Amino acid sequence: MHRGLKPLLAVASLGLVAGCAAPSEPQVTFYSHGNSVTVDPAQYCDATGQNCAKPPENPVGQLRIPGREPLQISVPGEVAAAPWQVAFIYRGINGDELDGRSAVFPPNERFAYTLNLPPDGARLEHVEVQQFSAVLSPSADGGVDFGIGGSWILDVQQ
Repeated sequence: MHRGLKPLLAVASLGLVAGCAAPSEPQVTFYSHGNSVTVDPAQYCDATGQNCAKPPENPVGQLRIPGREPLQISVPGEVAAAPWQVAFIYRGINGDELDGRSAVFPPNERFAYTLNLPPDGARLEHVEVQQFSAVLSPSADGGVDFGIGGSWILDVQQ
């Protein structure tokens, strides 16, 4: 499975050169401590990685999450219809930047996820909902990586 956040930029650029027959653009809702934000996809292509929607001018949502409050994420059926996961970056108590990810959720199994950080005083900084496509590429370990067909990005404000 895909293991990093960095390939987002390479895959997102596909949306800029793809054809005009773009799929509809589902939105993801992020909620914490009484506030929510609905985010358009930074990238959204059909299952084959083709027919990508034009990304919005500012594809990154922002949400204030005070202290160690959990972040709830709600995805619509169009996102949950394919395997998806949540990747995130947080800052540990010692200031180190760390990353993590949820399990990969099988199609139509989950429509929501609650992100809780480790109990050591870590602060959430960046979250990305990643929907996998059917596009496969060889991985460095001899297996295969699935491409990211859709992504919804949130930057966290403290």
